[in-house]
Amino acid sequence: MSVRRAITALTAAGVAVATIGGATSATAGERHHPGGPVAFDRVATYPVFQNRPAGEDPATPTVAEISAVSPDGRTLIHTDALARRIGFLDISRADLPRGLGTLSLAQLGNAEDEPTSVAVVGKYVLVVVNTSSSYTEPSGRLDVIELASRQRVASFDLGGQPDSIAISKNQRYAAIAIENERDEEATPPGGEEGDLPQAPAGFVQIVDLTGASPADWRLRPVPLTGAGGQALPALVQAGLAAPTDPEPEYVTINSRDQLAVTLQENNGVALIDLPTGRITRVFSAGTATISGIDTVKDGTINLTGSISDVPREPDAVAWIDDRYLATANEGDWRGGTRGWSVFDSSTGRVAWDAGNSFERLAVTYGLHNEDRAAKKGTEPEGVAIAEYDGVRYAFVGSERSNFVAVYDLGNPAKPVFKQVLPATNGPEGLLPIPSRGLLAVSSEEDDASVGVRASVSLYQLGKGSPAFPSIVSGTDRAGAPIGWGALGALSAAPGERDQLYSVTDAAYSQTRILTIDAKRTPAVITGALPVKDATGTPVGYDAEGIFARPQGGFWLAVEGAKGPENKLVRLDAAGITRQTVPLPTDVAAGLAKQGLEGVTATTDRQGREIVWVAVQRELSTDPTGVVRLGRYDVAADTWSWFGYQMGSTTVPGDWMGLSEITVVGDRLAVIERDKLNGPAATVKRIYTVPLPGGAAAPGPLRVLPKTLAVDVLPALRATNGWTQEKLEGLTAAGNGQVYAITDNDAVQDATGETVLLRLGSTREVFGPN
Repeated sequence: MSVRRAITALTAAGVAVATIGGATSATAGERHHPGGPVAFDRVATYPVFQNRPAGEDPATPTVAEISAVSPDGRTLIHTDALARRIGFLDISRADLPRGLGTLSLAQLGNAEDEPTSVAVVGKYVLVVVNTSSSYTEPSGRLDVIELASRQRVASFDLGGQPDSIAISKNQRYAAIAIENERDEEATPPGGEEGDLPQAPAGFVQIVDLTGASPADWRLRPVPLTGAGGQALPALVQAGLAAPTDPEPEYVTINSRDQLAVTLQENNGVALIDLPTGRITRVFSAGTATISGIDTVKDGTINLTGSISDVPREPDAVAWIDDRYLATANEGDWRGGTRGWSVFDSSTGRVAWDAGNSFERLAVTYGLHNEDRAAKKGTEPEGVAIAEYDGVRYAFVGSERSNFVAVYDLGNPAKPVFKQVLPATNGPEGLLPIPSRGLLAVSSEEDDASVGVRASVSLYQLGKGSPAFPSIVSGTDRAGAPIGWGALGALSAAPGERDQLYSVTDAAYSQTRILTIDAKRTPAVITGALPVKDATGTPVGYDAEGIFARPQGGFWLAVEGAKGPENKLVRLDAAGITRQTVPLPTDVAAGLAKQGLEGVTATTDRQGREIVWVAVQRELSTDPTGVVRLGRYDVAADTWSWFGYQMGSTTVPGDWMGLSEITVVGDRLAVIERDKLNGPAATVKRIYTVPLPGGAAAPGPLRVLPKTLAVDVLPALRATNGWTQEKLEGLTAAGNGQVYAITDNDAVQDATGETVLLRLGSTREVFGPN
C-alpha cells in the first residue's frame, strides 16, 4: 500500500467517536439544521503565542483568559494578563482562526497593568484593567477601545481593583466586580494568614452606557459595605463569613437588568437592581456533603472518599433565565464542592446540585487529575449559558481537568448532561457565540518548556458525531466509573475479535491492566486487573508495554529510572508476577532513564516463545540514532539484539525514540516519534522491519531495514485539538483492525486528552502480506 493511500485510509478511518443521539458529521463553520440530533464538535485550536508581536520569543508566556466577540461573531478578543495586552483573532472561518495581532496595555498606561476581563458593546471593546500597586492600595480603570481602529476613545477610573465585567442584554448597562482581592500572605487581627477581612472592601461599579459617545458614559458605584466599612444588614443576615470584606468576583445580568454577583470567599451571592443600584437580595451559597470522590493524593483513583459540609464558594455565575442562576463552585480557601449548582434567585435556595457527577465525568473520560485529589479536584471555575436554535445549554469548565461539560437546560432545575468537550490546560473563559453555532473556550496555562501552551479552542454545533471521546470507562461493580489514564501500551486479546488490553504506567502507584471493548464507539474500558508481585501484594511497575500471551497471562515491558531497573515481567492471568527477566548487564549499563518501551511475542508450532522488546533510545555504547530491538528466547533464557535506525530531528531539546513494538505477520511494527506536541509535532510514524528468523549473529548490531507503513500525524491533527506527543500504543486486533493510542500522562504537563485511533485493517495499514 502506498504511503499516500495509507494516509488517506487513516484519515478516513479517523478517530472513534461518541454521539449525542447519533448524527452524522457537519462541516466546520456550517450552521446545523433543526430537527435532528446535534452535538458540539471541536473544529480548531489556536495557540495564542502564534499571535505574538513581531520579534517576541515564542517561548514567552502568553495566555488567553477571558474572551468576547464582535457583534457579527467574527472577531474574538481575549485578555492576556501575563503579557499585559489583549489579543484579536479572526474567526470568520471557525476551522481556521487567524491572528490579528495584539494591543499592549503598557502603551495605554503602565507596564504592569493587567487586563482582567473584556466585553464588547457595539463597535467598542471594554477592557477592565488592574492597575493596583498593592493589595492595600487597589486601583483599576475601564478602557474603551474602538474595535476597528484599536484606538482608546475613553478611560474611566474604577476606584478599585476590578475582576469581571458583564453587559446587559439591551446594552444599556455594564457591571464590573471591583474585588479588591485579599492578600493570601497577610494576617488580619485575630485571624490566620490569608484570612478575611482585609480592607479596603470591594464593591460593584455600574456603567450607564448612554450618550452620544463613550465619553458620555457614567459610573455609579454600589457599595457592599456601609459608611465607614461597617457590614450591611443584608450581608450579615445572609450569614456571610466576613460581611465587611465581600470580595465580589463574577457578574452576570438577566433580561430584567438584575445583576448577580458572586462573593466567592464569603460563599455568597448578591442580587442588584441595575436601574436603581439597589441590593435586592443576598444569600449564602451554602455547603455540600459529597461522597464517592477521590480525596487523597496517593497515585490511585479511589472513588470512596467524601467531603462534609464544605462551602461551595462559587466563582463564575450565569443566569439561566430571569429566575434561576448557575454557579461554578470552584472554591477558594475554605471550600469548593467539585461541581456546579442551580439556585432559585427568588428564595436563594439550591434547586439542583451536581453532587459527585461532575468529578466523575473527569474519571469517566480519563481526565481525572490525581495531583489535585486532596485539594479541590476538578475545580469547576467557569459557567456560561446560551440558547442555540431554541435549546438552552449550560457550559461548565474544569480548570484542573481541562474539559467543558455541556448540559441541556430544558428544565433549569433538572440539567441533563449531554457531552464533554476537551480543552487545553486551564480552560478559563467560556464564550458562547449562538449566532454562528459556536462556543469559544480560552485556556490560560502556558509553559513552553513542557509544550503546554495557552489557546483558544472553537467548537461547532451541528449534526454529527464529535471526535471526542474515542475511549471512556464503564462502571465497576459498585457503579463507579473505572479510573484510568496514562495508557501507553496496547495488546490484542488472544481469541477475541474486539478486545484489547492496556496497562497503566508509573503515573499511578499501582499498576493495573485494563480491558477495552473496541467494538463499541467510543471504545469502553470494561475491567481493571490489579498487578501484583510474587507474594500477591499490589505493585507499581513503570509498565510501558504489554503483550497478552496465547498461553495465558501477560508480558510487561517495565522501564526503570536507571538501566538495571529495566526488565521483562511475566504475569499469570490473575495479574500475579511469575517471572522477572533482567536485561543483560552490558545493555542495562548503557541505558539512561529512557529504557524499555514496548513488548510483543511470537510462539511457533513447537511452542517456542520468543519475546521482542523495543528500547526507546540508543545505548551510550551504540552508534548515534541506532536503538535496539531485543529478542528474548524464553526457553533458552538468552538475549540477542538488532539495530533500528531512527530518523533525526533538528529542533533544539527534541529527541527521537521508539514507543511500541508489535508483530504483524512476518514483520515487527514499531512507533517512531519525536518528543514534540501541538503545532511543533513532526514525527508520529509507524514503521515495519523484517522479523528475524533467529537470534542475532555475534558482532556489531545488525540494523534491520525499515519501511514506512503510515504517518499518523494527519490523524492526530484531524481531531482539531492539541496534537498529542505520546503516540505510544499499537496493536492489531483479532478483528483485523489496527489500533493506536496516546498516553495522556495522567493530566500532568499535558492536556490529558487520550486519542484512540482506528487506523484501518492490517491490509490497509501494512499491505497485503
